[in-house]
Amino acid sequence: MQTRVIKTGDECSAALARIEQLMDLNPGMGTPEGEEIEFLTLLVENYEKERYRVPSPDPIDAITFRMEQQGLSQRDLIPYLGSRSRVSEVLSRKRPLTISMMRALHEGLGIPASVLLQGPDGSLSEEEKIDWARFPIREMIKRGWIDSRVRDVRNKAEELMKAFLAPLKSQNWAVPLYRQTQNIRSAGRIDKYALAAWTARVLIRMTQNPTRSQYKPDTVTMGFMREVARLSWSERGPLLAQEFLRRHGIECIIEPHLSKTHLDGAAIMADDGRPVIGLTLRHDRIDNFWFVLMHELVHVGKHLSSSGRSFFDDLDALDQSDLQEREADGLAREALIPLNEWEASSVRDYHVAEAAQKLADKLNIHPAIVAGRVRYETKNFRLFSQLVGSGEVRRLFPDVAWT
Repeated sequence: MQTRVIKTGDECSAALARIEQLMDLNPGMGTPEGEEIEFLTLLVENYEKERYRVPSPDPIDAITFRMEQQGLSQRDLIPYLGSRSRVSEVLSRKRPLTISMMRALHEGLGIPASVLLQGPDGSLSEEEKIDWARFPIREMIKRGWIDSRVRDVRNKAEELMKAFLAPLKSQNWAVPLYRQTQNIRSAGRIDKYALAAWTARVLIRMTQNPTRSQYKPDTVTMGFMREVARLSWSERGPLLAQEFLRRHGIECIIEPHLSKTHLDGAAIMADDGRPVIGLTLRHDRIDNFWFVLMHELVHVGKHLSSSGRSFFDDLDALDQSDLQEREADGLAREALIPLNEWEASSVRDYHVAEAAQKLADKLNIHPAIVAGRVRYETKNFRLFSQLVGSGEVRRLFPDVAWT
């Protein structure tokens, strides 16, 4: 237990983490845990009073004050609070701030934790500011994302990153830094700063060539996804799909992943309310392209607008505990090859190219998709190695700087 005055940000972070842990136990007044929460809260408040000049002790007033300072709209608060309706409810004081909302607001907008502690439910946030030096700036320079010959990158990190982020109006790029607004599926540990940099790059590229097409929330249905899947018959299928989605207000940006992200794709809500799908083509195969695209389309149609979250996917991950990820996997498979067609096909039992081609012809899709389904169902990834279209996707995007 912390028993002395808090003097550093690390000590404040530890105290806030302990408070959050205790609050999860829902301790009663007068219990040892309840008294520890009150004591730690007092220490945090004293630390914040010494470090910040707070415009108002009321959390909602502090949020609106920061919005006025930075010229933010209610839409800009969606990455921190979760959805448009939730933003409206919080600002009108109809919904209390939660712990995860507080964390996101504190980290993203710099509102002191002592102010956020005044919330009616006692919610609070970690004291953790953006550490600009943790961004993979050298790799970003090497990729051409940042045009710089600065040698002392570490000391110039904040200056370089803010210049890189200048085209973006809001802090949607920082979603991976906030636990409240992100859903990460990964088979390994992901560097959240590298993921935030990649997210910013995707959003910046979107602003460079914006489409005039409006996105309608009910656009992505199973019929829509199957229409997209049928574009796969063409060798230029990925390009056709990109243009098709763009005409319906959905951006599809191809951007290689950064080191330590292990990323296949992502679904993000842009500042203007349009969804963005980012694909890395980490696995340069036709079957993989179409499955990842369908997976992210499910997130766009079923999860993105309703939850206010962003989704980042490493589809090598075997964890099936997340219901939304499990739904995205299932619907992606159904969009590419309907279950009834799959069960009636001879390719399930006879793993030969002729059977795969027969089902592909019937569904008007690329045979690589059928081959990929067989490999997935059998867990034998040596099957159809010549049919999955290895090395046939990245070449369609020659303007992308592949590493």
